[in-house]
Amino acid sequence: MTAKIAYDEVEVGTELPAQTFPVTRATLVQYAGASGDFNPIHWNEKFAVEVGLPDVIAHGMFTMAEAIRVVTDWAGDPAAVVEYGVRFTKPVVVPNDDTGALIEVSAKVAAKLDDQQVRVDITAMSAGQKVLGMSRAVVRLA
Repeated sequence: MTAKIAYDEVEVGTELPAQTFPVTRATLVQYAGASGDFNPIHWNEKFAVEVGLPDVIAHGMFTMAEAIRVVTDWAGDPAAVVEYGVRFTKPVVVPNDDTGALIEVSAKVAAKLDDQQVRVDITAMSAGQKVLGMSRAVVRLA
């Protein structure tokens, strides 16, 4: 597979379609099972509060994975992402209710690079707070 977006059709400032990703306690349990990360801060409210967190929090790698979906959906091929990095700035707090939390993700092309590549800057927010900092991906386009 290759990217569906052509390098020549993209300009600096091109905005990718924003997406919102719901996160519930059930989502965290499923992710824990898939990843093998059973740290109790991700499923045990009592433990999370005892260690100073406001509540159960989403896994950082889960948050990172949800954020890059905006880029992979836009590019049309996950393998088009050749580099991706973030800083974890705030946790995604997931209450124990039927709603959970939302991760709101937007992104835009920040630079055109050599070899059909672009740098995409990603913004991930939850509960009005930026949860990922310096979130950037390099994507090889068609």
